[in-house]
Amino acid sequence: MISHLDRRNNRSLDSLNFFLADVRDGLGPYLAIYLLAVHHWDPASIGVVMTLAGIAALVTQTPAGALVDSSRAKRALVIIAALLVTVSCLLLPFISSFSLVALTQALSAAAASIFAPAISAITLGITGPRAFTRRTGRNETFNHAGNACAALLAGLFAYLFGPVAVFYLMAVMALASVIAVLFVSAEAIDHDVARGLQPGDQSHQPSGFKVLLSNRPLLMFALCCALFHLANAAMLPLVSQKLAQANLHMATPLTSACIVAAQLVMVPMALLAGAKADVWGRKPLLLAGFLILPLRGLLYTFSDDPYWLVAVQLLDGVGAGLFGALFPVMVKDLTLGSGHFNVSLGALTTAFGLGAALSNGLAGFVVEAAGYSAAFLTLAAIAGAAFLLLLIGVPETLQRTEQFESAAVMGQT
Repeated sequence: MISHLDRRNNRSLDSLNFFLADVRDGLGPYLAIYLLAVHHWDPASIGVVMTLAGIAALVTQTPAGALVDSSRAKRALVIIAALLVTVSCLLLPFISSFSLVALTQALSAAAASIFAPAISAITLGITGPRAFTRRTGRNETFNHAGNACAALLAGLFAYLFGPVAVFYLMAVMALASVIAVLFVSAEAIDHDVARGLQPGDQSHQPSGFKVLLSNRPLLMFALCCALFHLANAAMLPLVSQKLAQANLHMATPLTSACIVAAQLVMVPMALLAGAKADVWGRKPLLLAGFLILPLRGLLYTFSDDPYWLVAVQLLDGVGAGLFGALFPVMVKDLTLGSGHFNVSLGALTTAFGLGAALSNGLAGFVVEAAGYSAAFLTLAAIAGAAFLLLLIGVPETLQRTEQFESAAVMGQT
């Protein structure tokens, strides 16, 4: 029977994932629109600022995971990071110099690196390994619902009050996440389990890279993730550019429509992954998510019609929804018993972040040389390679959780 404390923790995690959804992903295209429309920055300067923010996120992901592994104040880490993001958002309307804007965005990106490993650690520390899959699916469900809601509000507020309204929206959501995490019971978090250890096992100390270099399935999965995001990250920006070419005035609303549509599809996909990954296994669901990506890249080449492009973007909800829900589950499975769950999560996030960072540059060069269809086909080919590598090189990991749970039960008897 679910206790009052369990219900409170569940609702607090639901709220935390909902409000952090947009905060975790950063300002992204909204910042570019603001700098272009309000301060009349040139595209090169906008690109450099976003690149610097991306680099800050990349270099801090693995240290953030190590910090979460070693910390017994995981809620405080979320609160500090959320407050830093809030300050960065509230400062933006009052600054316009390149250096200050770059500094705020780099600081915000570095702070946001804490969120993914901290949420996964808090979740694992509360639920334990076996219940982690279903709870992670629920986390992702509320994350996607929060993203959809934030995108709708951002589009509405930007239309009514201008692009600057997005910054205040993100600041409010960051502050709401602080309130949500305060309602998570600190006593409910087992910090040994949150690192991937058995309860009370403190024989392992967090280590940055040893677990990665000695774990071949984890390395293969990292490569799959990097290729997936190398193929995926540039697709929506390319679609946005095509929409802008067709109708500049409607580009922002249609881009928001793409984001909202995909996020709404991600909600049932995350629920499906959470409910069935312990029954069907992780790999069939992951393969389905990876297979969608080359199909999507191919379909984008069929038509430039805005409604077709938005409709195809719905498939992003299938691929990203399954990947987002299963990514922390796979890392948990592959690192059980090591005490390195969160640093591994950070390192693999760095890997796919690097793929995402390179994606737009690669696509841009291909568009310049051969056009948009060639860029979509190139990304589709990379996605196909990621699918084949996952199929051949990464094992099913469900059995690892079952064996770990059995060993934990035997150790307690």
